[in-house]
Amino acid sequence: MKQFSCLKKEDLKFYDENPEFILPQSRRNEVISFVKSGMRDLSISRTAMNWGVAVPSEPKHVMYVWLDALTNYLTAVGYPDTQAESYKRYWPADLHMVGKDILRFHAVYWPAFLMAAGLAPPKRVFAHGWWTNEGQKISKSLGNVIDPYELMKTYGLDQMRYFLMRAVPFGNDGDFSRDRLVGIINSELANNIGNLVQRTLSFIAKNCDGKLPEASDYQAADRELSQAVRMALDIPAIAGLMEHCEFHKVLERIIEAANHANVYIDLQAPWTLKKTDVKRMGTVLYNLCEQIRKIAILLQPFMPFAAEKMLDQLAVAKDSRSLGSISGEAFCLKPGTPLPAPQGIFPRYIEETAK
Repeated sequence: MKQFSCLKKEDLKFYDENPEFILPQSRRNEVISFVKSGMRDLSISRTAMNWGVAVPSEPKHVMYVWLDALTNYLTAVGYPDTQAESYKRYWPADLHMVGKDILRFHAVYWPAFLMAAGLAPPKRVFAHGWWTNEGQKISKSLGNVIDPYELMKTYGLDQMRYFLMRAVPFGNDGDFSRDRLVGIINSELANNIGNLVQRTLSFIAKNCDGKLPEASDYQAADRELSQAVRMALDIPAIAGLMEHCEFHKVLERIIEAANHANVYIDLQAPWTLKKTDVKRMGTVLYNLCEQIRKIAILLQPFMPFAAEKMLDQLAVAKDSRSLGSISGEAFCLKPGTPLPAPQGIFPRYIEETAK
């Protein structure tokens, strides 16, 4: 037991020196509690089966699956050739994304194996949670398995991506509900982002000869919108949230930015300015397009197809869609640019009623 007492201290020291090695925080607490409760001997071979990787000089033994399986992370990148380009590039791994039920193997045993061999552990292990279906555990016996293809066909692929990242903090357990799915699709995508894009670009198509209007004489309201969106879409803050897999918080910021733009278009009322001040109308519409461009760029990791459509409709060049293109005058939309005919991005979902 002396050997495992030492291992316990080494593990705890490693967790202390690498506070973000295990995420989310609740899972980190579970692992530390487990290790502090006392380490036990772990047999790395089995005799109850005759299949598996044989233990050298012990023909009746095969390797314990969690020693055999975990080493695939290393061998897949070239180990034991530590000079292999793939090994030097990919190890230590930036992230192991695992189910919470196998966290112990990845966050306790795996780093212990690696440190014992003088190898670097992965930089982070993130444990995701489980989904239930309308409050029930998902199981074949209950017959309530969720068919992802049916969901994609019914609601849309990007809409499903959005729901899964938005509805539950990543890492927590969550409950799948069609009512909640439809509610999020309609309120946040169709009524918010989709409506913002559709009415802005449709108005430009009808009243600006289908070209991006000129912006001039920025007023306080225009600067306030730009500042509000800039704060909501603060790149360092969003980068930090992405680094910690807090995807729901990133999406909250994107929705906040869209909310600001929707309030702005209602208050500035370009449909009224069309009759009273055409130049002002152009400034308002251009400003809206700029904020939509930023929102679309940040939506790409979550909704790649929808974001691409948004950027296409703004005629944003393919090489100007990276995170680094958010700010900087060189990446701003160019007045006079012809825009393609607008198409709806997020249709409102209406449940079919029985006839």
